[in-house]
Amino acid sequence: MEGKRLAKENTQQTTAARAQDRETASSGLLRVREAAIRDRKMKFASLLHHVTEDLLRDSYLALNRDATPGVDEISWQDYGENLEERLRNLKDQVHRGTYRAQPSKRTYIPKADGSKRPLGIASLEDKIVQQALVTVLNQIYEADFQGFSYGMRPGRNQHQALDALWVAIMEKKNVNWVLDADLRAFYDSIDHGWMMKFLEHRIADRRVLRLIRKWLRAGVSEDGKWSKTTKGTPQGAVISPLLANVYLHYALDLWVGKWRQKNAAGDVAIVRFADDCVVGFERRLDAQRFLRDLRARMKSFELELHPEKTRLIEFGRFAAVNRERRGVGSPETFTFLGFTHSCTRFGPSPRGIVRRRTTRKRLTAKLHEVKKDLRKRRHLPIPEQGSWLRKVVQGYFNYHGVPGNTAALKQFRWQTARHWIRSLRRRSQRGRRRMSWKRFYPILDTWLPDPCVTHAFPDVRFHRQHPRQEPYAGKPHVRIRPGGAG
Repeated sequence: MEGKRLAKENTQQTTAARAQDRETASSGLLRVREAAIRDRKMKFASLLHHVTEDLLRDSYLALNRDATPGVDEISWQDYGENLEERLRNLKDQVHRGTYRAQPSKRTYIPKADGSKRPLGIASLEDKIVQQALVTVLNQIYEADFQGFSYGMRPGRNQHQALDALWVAIMEKKNVNWVLDADLRAFYDSIDHGWMMKFLEHRIADRRVLRLIRKWLRAGVSEDGKWSKTTKGTPQGAVISPLLANVYLHYALDLWVGKWRQKNAAGDVAIVRFADDCVVGFERRLDAQRFLRDLRARMKSFELELHPEKTRLIEFGRFAAVNRERRGVGSPETFTFLGFTHSCTRFGPSPRGIVRRRTTRKRLTAKLHEVKKDLRKRRHLPIPEQGSWLRKVVQGYFNYHGVPGNTAALKQFRWQTARHWIRSLRRRSQRGRRRMSWKRFYPILDTWLPDPCVTHAFPDVRFHRQHPRQEPYAGKPHVRIRPGGAG
């Protein structure tokens, strides 16, 4: 009895101490953030001590538990066995400098245009340490990043970027021309030398810089063969989104702010999500000059605008009526974050409206994926298939359910239903006779949700979140003015 009571007391003391350590670590990160906001030029010379055992544990729990293992072939569940000892050893290796980054495992995923996107899957311990370091570095860079940068940042998402773009075109700026800029193979083109120089603007802790350099130089393993990486960062690594944002913050974002203040004669608006960037201009000459200067700017940092995907088009509230007067047809469209943006007239008013519809390529690719997965699940019971399909369809509605996109939602549900009944009919030779549409409709209504708009109107949501102001990450809210914040 005494032994059990002592063990219970030890457990309570350990839990209390761990909670106290976590509170101390949180306050330490808060002080880093406050210092970063207070002094924009401060270099942080001591950061690695914030990577504690508790932070590593939280980072481990934050990882995707079903993710594909890296070259170490260790799954999330496998690493959880004897977790505390593993984390203790990992922390000691990181702080002693004996931690070794492992190469990323190369894999490919299909893109909407039929090509394949290369991904780099890091080992589990690399993911844990990267996640912990991202938590620390976010305290600094969230105070620096510009308000028009939305990609893969805490508390920001694609629909906030879409809302900001819609409001910029329809309300806040006199947008008549739009530059849809696309960086060719951005993640594979990041220059390691420039990357480290950019990081050194804020980080003076040599141990942290050495750690990042290890990940950049770890190489790639494909089909068991290791290859050296002299540039780029693996797309799919936990730390890659932060490094990409840091790179573009110095190479693009800060430069855009200075350019429009010094060179723009009219209004300029910009929204960036990772390497996808849309810039709106009031004047055509500003747009042409910006595109020329942007190409030169990107070239100086080993980046290149995609010659086919980068386009300058006439687009805005009055683009439709202006082109109609000149007899040159409807305005062109552009794609951003999975939605095709078009500008059409609304009634007799000369003012047009920006409509957003699911990109045809993305819709087709998703339906092809559903068809392929249904083939694998063909012989499962109908309730199991229906439960899975409900999640797929609802997930599609949750992202694509923006106002004005109902037709695409209906099309996705109907095409999914057609794929499903065809799959059920092929379960046996008499399947076509047994599974008639009359019998299938009740099954369809039971499992597949009806198309519905899941997002508020972009101006309503934007103004609710930022009333009369534009948010700057970590900065006091700044009023929108011509030539100012995008």
